[in-house]
Amino acid sequence: MAKDVKPTRKNLMQIEDRIELSERGHDTLEKKRDGLIMEFMDILDQAQDVREDLGDDYERAQRAINMARAMEGDVAVRGAAAALKEHPELTTQSKNIMGVVVPQIESSKVKKSLDERGYGVMGTSARIDEAAEAYEELLETIILAAEVETAMKKMLEEIETTKRRVNALEFKLLPDLYDNQEYIEQKLEEQEREEIFRMKKIKAKKEAEEDAIAAEEAAEEEVEPVTADD
Repeated sequence: MAKDVKPTRKNLMQIEDRIELSERGHDTLEKKRDGLIMEFMDILDQAQDVREDLGDDYERAQRAINMARAMEGDVAVRGAAAALKEHPELTTQSKNIMGVVVPQIESSKVKKSLDERGYGVMGTSARIDEAAEAYEELLETIILAAEVETAMKKMLEEIETTKRRVNALEFKLLPDLYDNQEYIEQKLEEQEREEIFRMKKIKAKKEAEEDAIAAEEAAEEEVEPVTADD
């Protein structure tokens, strides 16, 4: 790459400006990468907790529904589920974490009171109520898990993108710029040495010519003119 760069002071100044800009960009991206990793680790801890809660809630909901089916029968359980009139509602917003836009899921009408579930209290048992409550809690955990998992995925993608940019600057662009800078500086130094050598030769030649002229003039002054009387 360096061989394609003309060794001029203008190009040297431009490369030095690019080096300064690239170094600042490299430092900024490194700080961003480190910050993203710290944020990602916090989200990862949260995701691990949510996954554990999700597994526990699922097992609890399965036990509750199995117990309700065993005690009340499938018809009663399905009838209670079909009686539900207000279904859960989800709204999505977004938040910014170090330049990364991640989703924020808001839910409503997930957990309900006994009278909001639609089925008659007198026609059902506590087993169905327990199953309904368990599945409401499971749904809330699923919504939270979806939010956290999506945020974690987006953060990881941004970390990988930032790492690639840092590596491109550190191992490709900056080394090439440093090579170009060194190449131009060496060429300019060679040109300067050649110019100094050329100027010395010109000076030496001029001094030699001046010395020769001075010697001729001195020789002419030493020769006495011959007169007619002699």
